[in-house]
Amino acid sequence: MTVSIVTGAGSGIGRATASALAARGDDVVCADLDGEAAATTAASLSSGVARQVDVAAREECDALVSSTVDAFGRVDVLVAAAGIERSAPGDELDDDAWLTTLAVNLNGVFWCARAAGRAMLAGDGGRMVLIGSINSQMALGGQAAYCASKGGVLMLARALAVDWGSRGVAVNVVGPGVVDTPMSARSLADPDRRAALMGRTPLRRPAGAEEIAAVIDFLTSPRASYVNGAYVPVDGGWLAG
Repeated sequence: MTVSIVTGAGSGIGRATASALAARGDDVVCADLDGEAAATTAASLSSGVARQVDVAAREECDALVSSTVDAFGRVDVLVAAAGIERSAPGDELDDDAWLTTLAVNLNGVFWCARAAGRAMLAGDGGRMVLIGSINSQMALGGQAAYCASKGGVLMLARALAVDWGSRGVAVNVVGPGVVDTPMSARSLADPDRRAALMGRTPLRRPAGAEEIAAVIDFLTSPRASYVNGAYVPVDGGWLAG
């Protein structure tokens, strides 16, 4: 049995990923800052448990992994999908927005990856997918904190892939484009903003969260046994144009 941890599992890409991994037979630990949302996701799965976790707190990330090992004896998969977005031009971006974005999107990914990596290295290895963004490779206006955090996630994954690949732990990044999730709801509800975003996307539509989850499913499966340190854009062609 595969034991998977998904952060940000209360909504969006995290929830869709938890569902996809459970559908293939994984035991899924659904972690989210919103404990009720995590519980709702877990209750919808054939084998899911909920954990309320603030990934910006190192000790909570460590506890998430240790409680998973206590309950299931192992960790095979980590999907780090928890994330936030704070938008402002660089000259208007305040310290709190910068620090909070980096704390969740980059520090939190590292805390979870380090804790899960230690468990995987002590066991039979494993696979990680860290959720980046098209903004891991290109910038948009008003997104200094978000772009910095997602660029950091990409290089973090590559560094961990080099550190751990020879020891049986593969680490990859999925880079979503515009996805129809609660995080994107405000932008997609604004006709002008939606038109601008879709104008940059060759498929001319946002992704469904399940379309991102399908790629994560592959990358965390034996079918991706030789994929390590990769950045996989799932962006409707945004970065191709």
